[in-house]
Amino acid sequence: MSDTITIFDTTLRDGEQSPGCSMTTPEKLEIAKALVELGVDVIEAGFPIASPGDFEAVTQIANTFGNQTTICGLARCRTEDIDRAWDALNGAQNVRIHVFLATSAIHREFKLKMAKEEIVRRAVEMVKYTCDKMASRSDITTPNVEFSPEDAVRTELDFLTEVVEKAIDAGATTVNIPDTVGYATPNHYFKVISHLKQHVRNIDRAVISAHCHDDLGLGVANSLAAIEAGARQVECTINGLGERAGNAALEEIVMALRTRKDYYGIESRINTPRLFPTSRLVSSITGMKVQRNKAIVGQNAFAHEAGIHQHGMLQSRETYEIMRPADVGYIGQNIVLGKHSGRHAFRSRLIELGYQLDDATVQKVFDDFTALCDKIKEVSDSDIIALIENRSQATQAIWSLSSFNATAGTGSLHTAAIEATHRDGHKVQKAATGDGPIDALFRCLEEIAGIKAKLKDYTVRSVSSGTEALGEASVEVEYHERAFHGKGVSTDIIEASALAYLNALNKVLSSQDGKAIHPQHGV
Repeated sequence: MSDTITIFDTTLRDGEQSPGCSMTTPEKLEIAKALVELGVDVIEAGFPIASPGDFEAVTQIANTFGNQTTICGLARCRTEDIDRAWDALNGAQNVRIHVFLATSAIHREFKLKMAKEEIVRRAVEMVKYTCDKMASRSDITTPNVEFSPEDAVRTELDFLTEVVEKAIDAGATTVNIPDTVGYATPNHYFKVISHLKQHVRNIDRAVISAHCHDDLGLGVANSLAAIEAGARQVECTINGLGERAGNAALEEIVMALRTRKDYYGIESRINTPRLFPTSRLVSSITGMKVQRNKAIVGQNAFAHEAGIHQHGMLQSRETYEIMRPADVGYIGQNIVLGKHSGRHAFRSRLIELGYQLDDATVQKVFDDFTALCDKIKEVSDSDIIALIENRSQATQAIWSLSSFNATAGTGSLHTAAIEATHRDGHKVQKAATGDGPIDALFRCLEEIAGIKAKLKDYTVRSVSSGTEALGEASVEVEYHERAFHGKGVSTDIIEASALAYLNALNKVLSSQDGKAIHPQHGV
């Protein structure tokens, strides 16, 4: 009989710490909903003490989804962190607190300035404190507490063994062994997990977890090596988001276990056809594009261009495909609908693409679709997805674009005029000049929003093929040392650019977090 692995998703915590990936609370709730539909076992929703916004997001996610899956909050080995995490989680049914403390020699000397004995004492005290905190609720008989010795991979094995053993004695039910800086190789990590399995006397009382960063491109390989050695929880993120080079990618781990079940003998509870839609959602919200050749969810993951590959595929798909596109919810670039398509056919296609939208949103997207059909002859799945993403951003907007006008030309003055509507209903009109029509539009929008941001990145691409295709503009702006992404789509790339910039400014206005206190890079 196969074992089952616990999938611990930290997209909303470690993934959000990736530069430029800050999310608003509504965006985090949208991703949390997608993770629940994906079948994730544990969602690490954030680091509650980091900021009021993080606390609010963890609270709302726990209260909304805590009866469907386990919601986790991160805390340093400090009473104030643990209290704040518990305050955020206490109202939900299924919750976990994840406490961590660095253990490696380099962290002990330069970051913590603590001796081994003090680290052991602090870890034991804080795990016990967390257990007592959670046990104060009458319905919790066994507190769900996870302990991480940060930078475990670079910690002396005898000391790591001692810390893990005493954390379990103190009440930890999961012990996470993080490769915090992506230093391990698969064989190295396998030996670390194996050593703990063999030498921690009470290891049978806790689940061993793997948390691997991807600095050497080995995050997924190391995670799979840990599973081979006996780890039964793996911590990962959608699209491999995370600090520096990111974390192990959830979709790659899950599909490796599924495709090579003959080797690993391990199953997950993940609803794999939701992988591609979830990947697209996270990419859209964070502004972090998925590379075309990315495994599992990249645009080229199931593309076959070489003649010999195409010939083999025509004879039997198994010659060059080890998994079916449908297994991961891959939708391709199929042309599906036109201007005579009805609302029923449109809704059916939305469901096939993996979107469950309420009636009001379906109607709005359908209106956008019919308007697009008047401009282009054929509408692809990619176009429809872009419309959904555009509408999702618009529903959360503080300011929306009512109309605009921009002029440009050789030797002429570049100007822009915009009318925007605030969500309370009042309208504002502004005009500006700039170094080109885009620059003029951006300056105009900054006047309307009352924000002076720094443009860090600006790109335009075609959503599908052809001269009539939708154009997608993406921007990254910096405001008070924080990065915010925005995206807009339109057949007019100037309009798409204005929508993208306005979306980024809306995110700035919506953010009430202040500058988050990242947990010294966490685990």
